[in-house]
Amino acid sequence: MDNKDLFNRQQPKDNNSNNNGNKPNKMFRFNLYWMYGLIFAMLIALYMSNGSTTTKELGWTEFQRLAKENVFEKMVVYNQKNTVEATVKPARATEVFRSRQEMPGPGQALNVYVKIPSADKFSDFYDKLVSESQIDAEVSFEEGDSTFLNLIISLGPLILLVLVWVYLMRRMSGGPGMGPGNVFTVGRSKAQLFDKDNDQKVTFKDVAGLAGAKQEVEEIVAFLKNPNKYTELGGKIPKGALLVGPPGTGKTLLAKAVAGEADVPFFSLSGSDFVEMFVGVGASRVRDLFRQAKEKAPCIVFIDEIDAVGRARGRNVNVNSNDERENTLNQLLTEMDGFGSNSGVIILAATNRADILDKALLRAGRFDRQIHVELPDLNERKAIFAVHLRPIKIDDTVDTELLARQTPGFSGADIANVCNEAALIAARNNKQFVQKDDFMNAVDRIVGGLERRTKITTAEERRSIAIHEAGHATLSWFLEHANPLVKVTIVPRGKALGAAWYLPEERQITTREQLLDEMCALLGGRAAEELFLGRISTGASNDLERVTKQAYAMVVYFGMSDKLPNLNYYDSTGQDWGFTKPYSEETARMIDQEVQRIINTQYSRAKQLLTEHSAGHNKLAEVLLEREVIYSEDVEIIFGKRPWVSRSEEILEEENQAGSKDDSGEKPTDENGQTKEESKE
Repeated sequence: MDNKDLFNRQQPKDNNSNNNGNKPNKMFRFNLYWMYGLIFAMLIALYMSNGSTTTKELGWTEFQRLAKENVFEKMVVYNQKNTVEATVKPARATEVFRSRQEMPGPGQALNVYVKIPSADKFSDFYDKLVSESQIDAEVSFEEGDSTFLNLIISLGPLILLVLVWVYLMRRMSGGPGMGPGNVFTVGRSKAQLFDKDNDQKVTFKDVAGLAGAKQEVEEIVAFLKNPNKYTELGGKIPKGALLVGPPGTGKTLLAKAVAGEADVPFFSLSGSDFVEMFVGVGASRVRDLFRQAKEKAPCIVFIDEIDAVGRARGRNVNVNSNDERENTLNQLLTEMDGFGSNSGVIILAATNRADILDKALLRAGRFDRQIHVELPDLNERKAIFAVHLRPIKIDDTVDTELLARQTPGFSGADIANVCNEAALIAARNNKQFVQKDDFMNAVDRIVGGLERRTKITTAEERRSIAIHEAGHATLSWFLEHANPLVKVTIVPRGKALGAAWYLPEERQITTREQLLDEMCALLGGRAAEELFLGRISTGASNDLERVTKQAYAMVVYFGMSDKLPNLNYYDSTGQDWGFTKPYSEETARMIDQEVQRIINTQYSRAKQLLTEHSAGHNKLAEVLLEREVIYSEDVEIIFGKRPWVSRSEEILEEENQAGSKDDSGEKPTDENGQTKEESKE
């Protein structure tokens, strides 16, 4: 009996839970649009109840009686509706609206309406009424009732306000149409996700040069592909790697290549994406970013320009300790190495200002590795040119070796710009292929600026510029450690009235003699003006600036002074001493004297060399005035072979010999009639 009762009690519950087959009853779900409709209906009802008129319906007989008593001041006849709307005189309102409920409120019009047999019947009644009694009511005839139109016109602003409010509520609630301006999603991460289904993949083949950096990040790829290989021996996968280097060296491209090679999801965002005007948004976005990363693990999170949020805390005492940037950084530090586990999530970050980052961000356990992505050297520039020349139609005159030597100090982005600029120049000249001259013009365009042949210069100014540039060319030709000359021009480019292009050597260290020769060559323009014109001009301002900085670096940083030897007053760690300079006033005076002595010595040396080669200098200046652009071959005709030949000049000579090979295909020979291979033997 007990079991049967128990079964009967449980049976209704089981039937309800499995009603309509095995489909459970759907729970009642509240729809927000019902709320919108209810609010809209209430607004219309409120408008109708508080309208500006009060209308009462009358019978035809009662209307005739009131019209004979001259109660109405205005009557409107609607032909299509067969109705009359009449306005009652305020003084006679009590005769029409007899009860308190019927009486309108203050300021409301007193209107009544009545059904009439037809407009013709009303017209006959009105004519008879006018003839029998004196009434002053105005009568007008209209085709239709304007009540609905008046309602729409009066409710238009209200409807527009409701629609705008509904649109904003939909965005705030995260419904359809949600965009980046959503208030409730302001704390979500703005990271862009690149997964393995993405067609635009970047691999290490697309990254030329950067051999050392690629070797470091390739190990990160190996961690992601085969983590057991490293964890079996008790090792831990590094949590983060920081890419440090100048702008345009390929830090972002290298991070994308890591994701493409590892074939894992890749979250990319900038450090400024965390910073917002709302308090707490940055920390919320950091939490949301790592939540998404954990769901996609193993994956890579790349934060570009991390110095936007990773600056050292406490540097500026005027900023409140509860600063939004510091809150974001604190949350980032917690997520990278907190109590939570971020297994399979590797953080890559890039910056060109590693010296200002917080020390807690750089410690082991957060960014375990710092990968330096430096400017490419000669061989790396050749590889980068090879990558960017793939889509460009070039001919046999283009040599990547010469292009790489012509672009010292160029980053990968600069080299890409050179290739693109060369293609534009060739297209501008209606060429079928991009040639060597186009690349040389592109380098000149990027380094010196656009040619301004229309710039107005007097004959005296042109002569002064030619003598100035010839002074640079003459000294660079006879100084052993000066950079080899490529060409000299007196055509204005950018802000410069003239320029000289050199082919610098790739140096890892620089000696004192090399620095002094470079300073002497820079002072050649000012020395030539003083010697051959008898006056000096402002054209040497840039040369003097570079010389002064180089002289101060020799004394203060490199310890190359006779009076202050082996001293360095530069702090490479970025620590602040708390005062302006780490030496006394007497030492500062000695530094100024040493700088002045070094510059004066090289200036006297420049004038002496120009005096010895004055004839060749003057001839070079005349050729410059005539041609406007001269090359190293023209200088060699005037001065003869350069006394010191560097590796860069050997490359140039080889290029010239290769270009001068005749159609028969014979190998170029030297002055003894031997080929290059025979002379070496």
